[in-house]
Amino acid sequence: MGKGNCMNVNLEHYKVFYHVAMAGGITLAAEELSISQPAVSQSLKQLESNLGTSLFVRTSKGVRLTAEGELLFSYVKRGYESILLGENKLSEMINMENGEIRIGASDMTLQFYLLPYLEKFHELYPKIKVTVTNGPTPETLRYLQEGRIDFGVVSTPIICKQDFHITKVREIGDVFVAGSKFEHLKDKKLPYKALEELPTICLEQNTSTRRYIDHYLEGKGVVLNPEFELATSEIIVQFAIRNLGVACVMKDFAKKYIESGELIELKFECEIPGRNFCVVTDQKNPASSAAKSLLNMMDQT
Repeated sequence: MGKGNCMNVNLEHYKVFYHVAMAGGITLAAEELSISQPAVSQSLKQLESNLGTSLFVRTSKGVRLTAEGELLFSYVKRGYESILLGENKLSEMINMENGEIRIGASDMTLQFYLLPYLEKFHELYPKIKVTVTNGPTPETLRYLQEGRIDFGVVSTPIICKQDFHITKVREIGDVFVAGSKFEHLKDKKLPYKALEELPTICLEQNTSTRRYIDHYLEGKGVVLNPEFELATSEIIVQFAIRNLGVACVMKDFAKKYIESGELIELKFECEIPGRNFCVVTDQKNPASSAAKSLLNMMDQT
């Protein structure tokens, strides 16, 4: 057998070889493969010719492997069954019986947009693994660019160099809220300049929300110098309830506390313009089949 001759063997011959070896006969193998017996025999002859050795010995009951055939079969069996397993796993993934979705989201977008969709999706496809990377918008966009997530759900403003596909999915609003210590401000229409004289609580600077608020207030000639800069809006609300300052949050986080009277919403001469939650995908890194199904579900509502 010349060096490299095996590379010229049609892989279909190995498939026939596998089935004949497993069935122990040409007739049964032909039935399994839905091809004629002469076609099976011809394929085996071609394989033996290419490899330069006999692989089977004919017996009264069918065929049995030679020593050379046994050696080859030990490797072909592993390889062929590995391919079959791969096909099955791929079929499961395509048919939503397997697979994974990787999502980037902030605490805001997860709680007030994404969570109901994840609950519905899990009911329909319980075997799909869902991984959510919780982080601010800039971090989510970086993960998307690096191909570490299938898509991101972020809040504007969005600053990115990459050519992402961005879809607005929900409008949101930002407010300043405070606890009982600031009750005297409840019915007043304040200038934003008043915030410079009040203790304030904000999200950290590496978030789109903080960037948006700072930019808006700068346009009013106001610069915030927060007493507390915190990682999540839920913690900000808890600090405000405990009268540690006037907190800037997305209104959804404070809504139930405003309704219960634990927090008051401060009123200003004009409202902060609304912004949006957005779904962001990168067409250069296609989403998985499972992720596409979830995106379609989100798109239909």
